Amino acid sequence: MKNHWNKVSSFCNTKLGFFTLTIVLAWIKTYLMYLTKFNLGVKGSLQGFLLFLSPLATTILLFSIAIYMKGRKSYVYLLIIDLLTSTWLFANILYYREFSDFLTTTLIKGAGSASNNLGKSILGIIKPTDFFAFADVLFLVLLLVFKIVKIDIRKLNFKIPTTISAIAVVLFGINLTMAQQDRSGLLTRTFDNNYIVKYLGLNAFSVYDAVKAARTSAVKANADSSDLKSVRNYINTNHTEPNIQYTGVAKGKNVFIIHLESFQQFLIDFKWDNQEVTPNINKIYHANNTLSFDNFFNQVGQGKTADAELMLENSLFGLPEGAAMVTDGTSNTFQAAPAIVGQKGYTTASFHGDVPSFWNRDNTYKSWGYDYFFSSKYFKEKKDYNIGYGMKDKIFLRDAANYIQQLPQPFYAKLITVTNHYPYILDKKNQTISKTNTGDSTVDGYVQTAKYLDESIGEFMAWLKATGLDKKSMVVFYGDHYGISANHKKAVAKLLNVKKFDDFDNAQFQRVPFMIQMPGLQGGINHTYGGEIDVLPTILNLLGISNQNTIQFGSDLLAPKRNQLVAFRNGDFVSPDFTKVNGTYYQTKTGEVVKNLTPEQKQQLAQKSNQVDTELSLSDKIITGDLLRFYKLKNFQKVNKKNYNYTKTKALKQLKATNKQKKNSLMSKNGNKSLMNLYHTDAPELDN
Repeated sequence: MKNHWNKVSSFCNTKLGFFTLTIVLAWIKTYLMYLTKFNLGVKGSLQGFLLFLSPLATTILLFSIAIYMKGRKSYVYLLIIDLLTSTWLFANILYYREFSDFLTTTLIKGAGSASNNLGKSILGIIKPTDFFAFADVLFLVLLLVFKIVKIDIRKLNFKIPTTISAIAVVLFGINLTMAQQDRSGLLTRTFDNNYIVKYLGLNAFSVYDAVKAARTSAVKANADSSDLKSVRNYINTNHTEPNIQYTGVAKGKNVFIIHLESFQQFLIDFKWDNQEVTPNINKIYHANNTLSFDNFFNQVGQGKTADAELMLENSLFGLPEGAAMVTDGTSNTFQAAPAIVGQKGYTTASFHGDVPSFWNRDNTYKSWGYDYFFSSKYFKEKKDYNIGYGMKDKIFLRDAANYIQQLPQPFYAKLITVTNHYPYILDKKNQTISKTNTGDSTVDGYVQTAKYLDESIGEFMAWLKATGLDKKSMVVFYGDHYGISANHKKAVAKLLNVKKFDDFDNAQFQRVPFMIQMPGLQGGINHTYGGEIDVLPTILNLLGISNQNTIQFGSDLLAPKRNQLVAFRNGDFVSPDFTKVNGTYYQTKTGEVVKNLTPEQKQQLAQKSNQVDTELSLSDKIITGDLLRFYKLKNFQKVNKKNYNYTKTKALKQLKATNKQKKNSLMSKNGNKSLMNLYHTDAPELDN
């Protein structure tokens, strides 16, 4: 044993030995901090191994810089690099504890506004165990100070540090390859910073973020106000006057935007096992006071839900790659629905039962002007409350109602459900319908989670009626994107009881529900073709808020002379007469391929394709160039992100103070007594 220790001690007294010791200590320390200080959602043995492996390659690569140095300098540089990476780890631990996200280049550039004055409250969030981030540095310094380890001033052969650096690069390549196998498109479709850190480590994430920020910054730096000219010319030329018969019919009403996760139009009136899958939503869809649209399409790209939110509240398209909420949500200027209605006296709030960092909502919502963001931090969580992407809908909507009753009226409230999310898994105690029998495990669970979502909507709507909020509110429902992808064509054909399901059918399958319900509203099923890009102009007209001169690519869905061309993110489109899929044109009514085009048809299709391409490119130009910073919208004040803080204690304190001043929330009008006794749910988890 003594001989073994002597060998270890002798090895550590060499430059290479001390370097190895430093690497091992930093690696193990970082891994332990990942496990104990962050909630990275590691699932399965492969992700567990990648979490363990991820700090190693970048640690070796960064620390290897020091061993290129001569003599004592190599030790000094090694400790400095270790100290810097430890400080970065420590800073991220503190930031993550407060905001469930990691520090980014954009946040740092934003200084105080980005961190919500985190420095002022640092003593309130710091924990003694956080300083373990510096434990290895302190230990190494003590080894040198007390000469337990001696400094080796001999120069290493140049081949040694170069070989070590090369090993680090190869190791990172292996790490990245394994990560890509577990999560395809890891670096191109990023919707949560947690994923990059989980798979590649904090240092790799920091480099990735810096490169991404530099690229974005270069585009934005070269943009100026003249870039808006083509955008404004196009929008002015294609402006559609709203339907004056509906202008202002919802003026002063509360607005609910209810996000039906992965909910497709075919579920309306769909039956399985002699049961309606969605009886509550069916009832809403067919009600006399509901405007329902049966040719409403999702238009999302890689950003999926994030793209839907962007279109819904900004009337801008998502980007061709990634999600604009992630890449540009923190830094860009927006003229979004929450800010527009907020400046007309509305209290604005978004509700989501997942971590605030998902899709970068915690930062994007500030850019959009949301007064409040009620994320998972605001809700009581137990192990069986969570479905994987957040709280189960029945529990989430019940708990959200508690905050809704405290919102000063009128309010604009968006509620994002998650249970009906791929891979459509629901615990047995919540299943109230059998799976379908297509033989596709993904598809067959879809009706179970859809029915659960429908039941949660029924409970929430019953509470609105019991409290009287239904009479004071306009409730908007929308499906954000497809639930069943084109990879399941055979199963979909069996599910829908059709002989074939091809690319054309899949394009038509992108229909999602869009419904607007309000007492006294002249409802009915509207057959106009439209999509998520058209929601904001429609809602603003109903609220009686002028949409003149705004930079939006959608138009009022109720406008009698609207263009019914629906653009998809990949350049395809659907319209009442023609549909374009992967370069092939179809007759929309029959699904037949258009052959032997007449000159008139060629011109018509060329115009449609050109319009789609123009809209997508101009919208991309706005986002990538942050062009709205140059646009002064009349009667609209630019959003100041410093005015918003979503930390629970501060937000609830603000809500309480505002209620005390305005005294017009549902709860205030009930003598400050809660109305949660009127909320009834059969969620079995709450019986425990």
